[in-house]
Amino acid sequence: MRSPFSISLSILGLFLFTSSPTTCNDDDIVQETCNKCSRNDPNIESRLCIAALGSDPRSPRAHLPDLGKISINLLRHNATNTRRYIRKLLRNKKLEPMMRSCLADCLDLYSDAIVTLKQARQDYMERRYSDANIDVSSVLDASVTCEDGFKERRFIVSPLSERNNFTFQLSAISLCVINMLLSD
Repeated sequence: MRSPFSISLSILGLFLFTSSPTTCNDDDIVQETCNKCSRNDPNIESRLCIAALGSDPRSPRAHLPDLGKISINLLRHNATNTRRYIRKLLRNKKLEPMMRSCLADCLDLYSDAIVTLKQARQDYMERRYSDANIDVSSVLDASVTCEDGFKERRFIVSPLSERNNFTFQLSAISLCVINMLLSD
């Protein structure tokens, strides 16, 4: 069953670093981790996970804790870009009041998410994985809350659906890696 937050790989390029994804082989930690995550969580698409984690040039030499740090950094980069995009949309003077209200709510959610991700990274680096899990979970919830805000209003189509979906996916990947470390 596909999640309502399924996302095409085509938008991956909108949010990731400019480096090209790593080619994975059977014993590659990125592929192994992503395959395990996608088996355990229907919200994680293995190919997206491999492309995202593999986009970091450090991933070929990474160990599981490194992948967690990479995933949190990718999530923070994505949240920062999404906040910047929302600000750009809000500069449009012709926005309908309902659309402006939804976007303003999302701006608040993503602004809070960036602060939370700074804390998540600190918690993660200090091996407080349970705290990092809570932090990243709140970012996942923020992406859902943002998208739901548009769905609650009739005749308003979210201009952030792909970005919210991608934030959701990256959050799920981070949570998967953190949970693997918690179970060790």
